[in-house]
Amino acid sequence: MQDFQRLGISSRLEGELNKYGITSPTPIQTKVIPSLLKGQDIIAQAQTGTGKTFAFALPILEKIQKDAPYTQALILSPTRELALQITDEINKIKEEDVTVLAAYGGQDVEKQLHRLKQQISIIVATPGRLIDHLRRGTIDLSKLSFLVLDEADQMLHIGFLDEIAFIMKQTPNDRQTMLFSATISSDIKKLAKKYTKNAAYITVEKKQGPALTVKQISMHTPPRAKQGALMSLINEEQPFMAVIFCRTKRRVSKLYEVLRANRFSCRELHGDLSQAKREQVMKEFREAKFQLLIATDVAARGLDIDGITHVFNYDMPMDAESYVHRIGRTGRAKAEGFAVTFYSSDDRPLLDAIEKELNITIEKKPLLKKDGNDTEQPKDHTHTKVSKYSKNKHAKKGTFKGERKSKPAKKDATSSKQEKGNASNKKQETKQKETSPAFERFKEARKKKTTGSAIFKPKKSKKR
Repeated sequence: MQDFQRLGISSRLEGELNKYGITSPTPIQTKVIPSLLKGQDIIAQAQTGTGKTFAFALPILEKIQKDAPYTQALILSPTRELALQITDEINKIKEEDVTVLAAYGGQDVEKQLHRLKQQISIIVATPGRLIDHLRRGTIDLSKLSFLVLDEADQMLHIGFLDEIAFIMKQTPNDRQTMLFSATISSDIKKLAKKYTKNAAYITVEKKQGPALTVKQISMHTPPRAKQGALMSLINEEQPFMAVIFCRTKRRVSKLYEVLRANRFSCRELHGDLSQAKREQVMKEFREAKFQLLIATDVAARGLDIDGITHVFNYDMPMDAESYVHRIGRTGRAKAEGFAVTFYSSDDRPLLDAIEKELNITIEKKPLLKKDGNDTEQPKDHTHTKVSKYSKNKHAKKGTFKGERKSKPAKKDATSSKQEKGNASNKKQETKQKETSPAFERFKEARKKKTTGSAIFKPKKSKKR
């Protein structure tokens, strides 16, 4: 078995890794670390969950000058969540005199400025906030030694090309540049050609989806049936923790309200939430304080949390790249995972295109009733609103202005008592069903959770 010292990593850093249960390098780490220790630029194709953060962080920590009075390393991230994730990973293994700062939008600027008065060795930043500091003169990159572009494909997708160009101009030409991307498109190649020198192209063998340990299925689901299908599947699969992806912030919020009304333990995560709220949601999810995270693609970018057993693509991903990133939230570090994609008839061509591009076949499952028979699907209230008059639509039919309406019959005392009794019974039923079966298992499993990197395996699916 390969170990980190054979790659050139010090025994001290290897010891820090061992504390977190990391005893052997991943394939991307094995290929990347030696090249970076030699000072070579690299272009690495690596999906999330492959260990790429330590692939670039370990060489930087080995080569950094601890007493240098200037910033030596910059790591650019497309999202605030990923910037925090990278910062946390580096803080786990760095030496005490190496300082790391996460700079991203939504933070208290004055607090950041106070931190920047101290000596910062490594800056992890989103492009927008970094440019703010560069224009203020509060960050100086003129003596930078190491530059990492993490998830470069996503940065281009969001539209950060001009920002990257501006940042690059503030750095010295003799820097060492590391570019990581889940996919290597023609645009990524152009970016790499412009900002790297004699770079080594590194890739790892492509697997089915993000990991062979992830069971992937797709379910043909009419739009109006999707909400009911999702809730049924959650109760059937009983995930420990799951991420549910929606295409837009509005759809995230609507689905969140529906699941919350049905007593599921859930939170929402999207760009309209304040930064403080987003950080609170992420913190609670890492601590397994709730079960289901409903999120947009961008908000959940870089989400790396032990215990995510399931991913539900409530809305179809727009392309193969998004599919890979979504599914990569589960099945991390060789753990078992389960991924379900709901698709309609209109979505089928897109699903076929994703399978073709990734060279995979996603198992197709029919949407069935519990007894195994086809069933008429319930309406999805995420898509439709129920009129407050819908219960009386037949009584209202044919009634026009000026037409005489019949008065409702008076209720006798007996029927009134019966109605009150029924209402009381309904309240009792509601109290008894305050939590879903999935949440009951979640609470039980959460009590057994150990510290560190314990990963909870999903319940084995029953044959349908």
